[in-house]
Amino acid sequence: MSEPGNRLRRLLESPNFNPQNYVKQLSQQSDGDRDLQEHRQKIQNLADETAQNLKKNVYKNYRQFIETAKEISYLESEMYQLSHILTEQKSIMESITQALLSTDKDETSKEMQAAFPKESEELKQRSLTSLLEKVEGGKTIMDTPGRHLVYNGDLVEFDVDNMSPVQKVHAFLMNDCLLIATWLANRRGAVKYKYNALYDLESFAVVNVKDNPPMKDMFKILMFPDSRIFQAENSKIKKEWLEILDETKKNKANKERGKEEKEKMPTSPVRAEVSTNPFDQDDDDDEQAEVEESVDLGLEWIQELPEDLDVCIAQRDFEGAVDLLDKLNEYLKEQPLTPKVKELRVKVDERVRQLTDVLVFELSPDRSLRGGPQATRRAVSQLIRLGQSTKACELFLKNRAAAVHTAIRQMRIEGATLLYIHKLCNIFFTGLLETAKEFQMDFAGNTGCYSAFVVWSRSAMRMFVDAFSKQVFDSKESLSTASECVKVAKEHCLQLTDIGLDLTFTLESLLVKDVKAALLSYKDVIVEASKHRNSEEMWRRMNLMTPEALAKLKEEMRSSGISTFDAHTGADCWVNLSYTLVAFTKQLLSFLEEALKLYFPELHTVLLESLREIVLVAVQHVDYSLRCEQDPDKKAFVVLNAAFLHDCVLPEVERRFEGAVGKPAKQLRDLRKSTRPVRVNPESTTSLV
Repeated sequence: MSEPGNRLRRLLESPNFNPQNYVKQLSQQSDGDRDLQEHRQKIQNLADETAQNLKKNVYKNYRQFIETAKEISYLESEMYQLSHILTEQKSIMESITQALLSTDKDETSKEMQAAFPKESEELKQRSLTSLLEKVEGGKTIMDTPGRHLVYNGDLVEFDVDNMSPVQKVHAFLMNDCLLIATWLANRRGAVKYKYNALYDLESFAVVNVKDNPPMKDMFKILMFPDSRIFQAENSKIKKEWLEILDETKKNKANKERGKEEKEKMPTSPVRAEVSTNPFDQDDDDDEQAEVEESVDLGLEWIQELPEDLDVCIAQRDFEGAVDLLDKLNEYLKEQPLTPKVKELRVKVDERVRQLTDVLVFELSPDRSLRGGPQATRRAVSQLIRLGQSTKACELFLKNRAAAVHTAIRQMRIEGATLLYIHKLCNIFFTGLLETAKEFQMDFAGNTGCYSAFVVWSRSAMRMFVDAFSKQVFDSKESLSTASECVKVAKEHCLQLTDIGLDLTFTLESLLVKDVKAALLSYKDVIVEASKHRNSEEMWRRMNLMTPEALAKLKEEMRSSGISTFDAHTGADCWVNLSYTLVAFTKQLLSFLEEALKLYFPELHTVLLESLREIVLVAVQHVDYSLRCEQDPDKKAFVVLNAAFLHDCVLPEVERRFEGAVGKPAKQLRDLRKSTRPVRVNPESTTSLV
């Protein structure tokens, strides 16, 4: 770069450069427009050089950019794995700490209860009564005998959706329930709170919310399908709430388990002592048989089953939840249906409905569609295990329909139609093939669902054809382009036969309307072009001027199937046929070749009638010329062209049509038989009839 260019570069790169002052100074120093134009050109040259250098540097460091991106991706995955390991370690340490603390508290509480059993119980009840007097609408809570206060404190409730503060509340944890009361803005005497909600300890699950500043010291209470989030004053109080809630829920479960065990124990010692009647022994045997037949629901895993299901659903451990349900069903499979079993079934059925709703949401089209059909396998398999195979099939197919629609809609419209169709077919048929394989894997044992998949495949094919026709037929592409696009679609469709799915008939039936319209439209174009050439017909031999042009025409005719064309050529690049007939022959055979690529059985008659109408234009033109031409030489030349049309062109059209279709071209054969060229007789009128 020249010295002035370097000075300009240094000036523009200086940190104190002020564009406004620079322009103002430049306008004052310049003599006129010419100086400004020259300076503008210098700046433009500098910009072009900078852009070129930047492009060279990008190309030069392109491989380094790719390697750096790969390293960043590897580092990101390793950091994610490390974070996952640390989270697991933290949860293990917390569980160990909580287990040790709960053991110490259990021992301490047992010692206190052993020392002051009655006084502590009465003190807790008095404390609860005094606190509930401050709650508006909470007097009836103490009607339940044995209910006492365990823990209470102030909390702040947050909105679940946007994590914004909603209200300040006071929570009362009792030995069998949790009371939520809101603060009163206008206090009335001793009343400070207003009754908001009362939850049974078995009806909710407690989940720790990970700190994400400024949102911290929070925990969530899940009452499916609803949930509430509360924030404690600090981390210590939050930890106390979590520990005491967990301990209280366990104490209640253990207490109910003990009651059930006591009820199952034989209780008739007095009657055993007094049993002198022989019939009493029979009654005892009957009662013992009833006890043996009763189901043992006092097992720890059964008592904790509803809560474990809540936790599994909250943690999205769907497999674990279904495993618990299978374990319960296996345990109760051959057991009598006692009232306690019915009660347990009611609780479990409610969790099953909640689990089903969550799985249905996982398969809804509103969820992310990335990951392909494999991403739905988890939810589908669990729904099938729950006996919801029909619903799983319906949701799976709806999900895949939305994915297909989204993929087609997100495709970028290419300038080249054939390139766009290649991409469209690749995306659609690959997705359809993956969906079919995933469907076979997921619903292998549910053959009744296969009919639904066939119906869905037809609807998906209809969606594909809409996008296909909009790009190929609505844009008025040439017949050759349309035939190549249809050929590509057919080839991709045949790939589905590898898995036993043949949608070729469906594809053809959906395309037949557009293909028919394209054939008729292109037929009309050929007819109009032929009529226009016929109107300018001079009946003169073709002179191609150069041997190369003649050789090219011979090769075109030979490739089109007219093997006898060489006999109609003369010396010095002359062709003993008219330009009109040669052009017609090339256009007719080209139309036939492309139309056969688009051939469907439903289009048999349409294609034959189109060919007949095109041929009839040439036949009528030759016939008219034979009748009207007075010059004997020209009439002989017309007869020569008529013979070429009758003996070479029409038989080749029939042969190629019947060879490709496998059916006789009756209309074309009848047309050829009805027309026959006659030799020239100067004293008589000749015709092609």
